[in-house]
Amino acid sequence: MEWKLVRLLSIGQVKPGTKLGKRIYNEDGLTLLAEGAELTGSIIRRLGGLGIDMLYIRDEATEDVIVPEMIQSETRRKSIKQIRTVYRSMMDDKMGRMTYPHLGYSFRKMTEEILSDLGSREDVLIMLGDIHTTDHYLYTHSFNVCLYTLTLGIAAGYSKEDLFTLGMGSLLHDIGKTRISQDVLLKPGRLTDDEFKEMKRHTEFGYAMLKDEAFVPLLAAHCAFQHHERLDGSGYPRGIRGKEIQDFAKWIAITDSYDAMTTNRVYRRGMLPHQAVDILYGGSCTQYDQHKLEMFRDKVALYPVGLTVKLSTGETGVVTSVPPKTPNRPVVRVIEDAEGASVQPYEIDLSVRLSVMVEQIADL
Repeated sequence: MEWKLVRLLSIGQVKPGTKLGKRIYNEDGLTLLAEGAELTGSIIRRLGGLGIDMLYIRDEATEDVIVPEMIQSETRRKSIKQIRTVYRSMMDDKMGRMTYPHLGYSFRKMTEEILSDLGSREDVLIMLGDIHTTDHYLYTHSFNVCLYTLTLGIAAGYSKEDLFTLGMGSLLHDIGKTRISQDVLLKPGRLTDDEFKEMKRHTEFGYAMLKDEAFVPLLAAHCAFQHHERLDGSGYPRGIRGKEIQDFAKWIAITDSYDAMTTNRVYRRGMLPHQAVDILYGGSCTQYDQHKLEMFRDKVALYPVGLTVKLSTGETGVVTSVPPKTPNRPVVRVIEDAEGASVQPYEIDLSVRLSVMVEQIADL
């Protein structure tokens, strides 16, 4: 569950001969390119063609630091592969059946394994997601939303039974998209009004598919139905408000939006966490529950490990760790002074040096 610290760079800044610092996955959750692989010019161009525009690369100034991942890589791989297998079978179902006997069992087991991984660690933070190709966003998105939502549910103190239901609901929140035309679902650009109307139907399809399914809690079906509802009634499909919206769906509304904003898509580059959180806070009390947003903010690593930042002192450094208690105040390894000259690296713990702030993001 550990990987050596590396630099996070835009792909345009990566030079041939650089070694990859963190593996890249394909849509099946399988390794596309392993950690330590040497990046040639043709590989860099190919990765760019697959929709990947950020890479973790090895850097001598930071290669000694080790940080934990959110979840075991094997759990991640198995989960994404299973999501893809089940969802693909539904997409290929030309008869449009609305019952899937294998569904509940498959996703119950998956939820239990994810919960077991998360529950074995204290103070898990929501980290920037792994780098994937953009072939089929639905599979990795479903997994990420489950991971993020369960992290929040654990922090909120939900019972084991409620966590299980929350996990099932977040894993299956977008299952209705298996009933959406592939031309619309995978369109590499802005949807027309008619296409957006079709896309919005995934909430109703999801509820219809899950509400009578064995081993799927009814509240999980309501997560699929309501995760696009908003507190002020501006959401869909029913435009319900406030307390009319099921509590679990309010959590998923936040994590679903966050992952959508921070993940690379065919038609746009993903945001960094601090940018996405700022946008979410713009909808506090109108679209999203304020208390839940505050808990979310306190569990997100706003400045991911490996990110190059400029401090209010003028110094430039790389984020080397994120304290779980103060995730917006990372430890930064300074590599350049205020004049831009290289220095012998040293670390500043922003959770201790409260007068120093992250002023801007460099490199990306």
